[in-house]
Amino acid sequence: MSSRLNPYISFLGNAREAMEFYKSVFGGTLTVNTFGDFGAKDAGEAADKIMHSMLETERGFTLMAADNPPEMPYTEGNNISLSVSGDDEAELRGYWDRLGDGGTVSVPLGKQMWGDVFGMCTDRFGIVWLVNISQPEA
Repeated sequence: MSSRLNPYISFLGNAREAMEFYKSVFGGTLTVNTFGDFGAKDAGEAADKIMHSMLETERGFTLMAADNPPEMPYTEGNNISLSVSGDDEAELRGYWDRLGDGGTVSVPLGKQMWGDVFGMCTDRFGIVWLVNISQPEA
């Protein structure tokens, strides 16, 4: 798999509804995982909220989205970030290092509960980047 750049949208509790709407517009295959699916402890009401969803269309579009975690600030209009993902660890770590240079790291690049290596940073221009390095299944 090569690296991919995708838009990533955060929603305030209605990610499932939005992604089902986008599927009705663009077609394709929608995968949805909740915070509860990933075993988030003490998720409470957020257990049924979307931790990650991805719509992949026959025309090659990929759109990702999630519900904003309750502990993170949400600003409508500033709820779109860019996601770089793939399995080329050296390439993706290089992107991570360069994107974070002069920026702010909000989630350090590290192993996550879903098994991949993930980090989130805001670059020096104010753009939020999500980097996800797929890990081989055990």
